[in-house]
Amino acid sequence: MVPFRAAVLFALVVASALAPVPTGAAQSPGFDHSYDAYARVLARHVEAGRADYRGLVEERTALAGVTAEFGAVDAGAERGWPRAERLAFWINAYNLFTLQAIVDHYPIRAGWLSRGPRNSIRQIDGVWDRLTWKAAGRTVTLDDIEHRIIRPGFKEPRIHFAVNCASVGCPPLLGEPYRAADLERQLDANARAYLASPQGVTAGGRTLAVTSILKWYGDDFVARFGSEPRLGRSPRDAAILRVVEAYGPPEAAALARDPAVRIAFLNYDWSLNDAVRSR
Repeated sequence: MVPFRAAVLFALVVASALAPVPTGAAQSPGFDHSYDAYARVLARHVEAGRADYRGLVEERTALAGVTAEFGAVDAGAERGWPRAERLAFWINAYNLFTLQAIVDHYPIRAGWLSRGPRNSIRQIDGVWDRLTWKAAGRTVTLDDIEHRIIRPGFKEPRIHFAVNCASVGCPPLLGEPYRAADLERQLDANARAYLASPQGVTAGGRTLAVTSILKWYGDDFVARFGSEPRLGRSPRDAAILRVVEAYGPPEAAALARDPAVRIAFLNYDWSLNDAVRSR
């Protein structure tokens, strides 16, 4: 038989373990949800959606310090944050670790038998599925963050306009961190910026050529954009047209409403999104 005082202590420990974790950023003391250090790095080395990788190499200590901040976050604390804070954290983690991967291998030198382009993130062996990072008490790959944390956990299709693969063909790298208080605006703005670019959408005749991201991940947009069927269209294609209506430039949005419009997919440019240094 358990003595009374021991029984009380045991009950308190169990109750504490089972108690729900309160929400709020206070669960991660010391973690800066304004991402000030990361913001300073991005402000110095990102312009017009491209990164100054040579500059980042010269400032690798500051970049590594930001990476360490993400690794120091406690797993239980992260799970207790509000949804927008968690989503902003994981988008920032993906983009930060991508920058770190490029810096760690810069300049990228491809072997003669490597597939092109030669200055591409794809020349880094295992960059998405074998290189690992520490974030919120986990050891993760870039694929883990995108395909096993963000996509199934948040079901937010606009992340495909936010996570950056260090390539010319991908959505522009934002020159500031994603932040919970501004996340809706940032996601919408980056979607519009990308679809207004030649890499996002081009319209000609009755053909709407859209980024291959919408071919690869178009099904992620169906729940939000493809619920109303369109005659002769798959749910994915209906969702793609509505995404262009919502975020594309006027000419493309108008063409997306044409019942006879044809959808094509643009070739994806995997060249490194390396900026030319202006200083």
